[in-house]
Amino acid sequence: MDEARDRQDIRDVIESWVIWRDSGDWDNFRTCWHEGAIMNATWFQGDAGAFIDNATKAFASSTSVSVHFLGGTSIALKGARAIAQTKMMITSRDHVDGCDCDVVCVGRFYDFFEKRGGRWAIAERQPIYEKDRLDPLDPAKMPKFDPEVYLSIPPGYRHLGYIQVKRGLPVKRNMPGLRGPEVEALYARGKAWLAS
Repeated sequence: MDEARDRQDIRDVIESWVIWRDSGDWDNFRTCWHEGAIMNATWFQGDAGAFIDNATKAFASSTSVSVHFLGGTSIALKGARAIAQTKMMITSRDHVDGCDCDVVCVGRFYDFFEKRGGRWAIAERQPIYEKDRLDPLDPAKMPKFDPEVYLSIPPGYRHLGYIQVKRGLPVKRNMPGLRGPEVEALYARGKAWLAS
């Protein structure tokens, strides 16, 4: 029963993260994280508190819209630590290179969870970006991509990263994808996390 409760508590955090983040419920959103937690994203890597502050400002001022959707979750649980992988989709609408576009990126949230003081929360989140696409809202128009920027971003988040670069964000170019050394290193860190 305790393990079933732990798994449910972890799922509650994962599901609440998306609802609270996308609706701008920042006070509740902060409860998804432990003190000192780390958030990694295409445009941000660092303290979760700073990530929340940046997301709060962007939510209040941005004309672009980004939302998240979740699929299934797999949880590896060991004592007061867990690794949760959750299928996810990020959708974003923006004006890029003279064209209004929707970008859809699918992948997984790879979460390092810890139970502290009887409460499960995220200690680190690292998305895995598996594939994405860009669709112009007007099918008769296509953005005129800057090939140097476009090809500098890995295929798993090439379109998402491209529109973020065009917004002026500092997009990291070596995030984990479906395959490769970055995702293998992440899996190794996850195993070490559970073993420690």
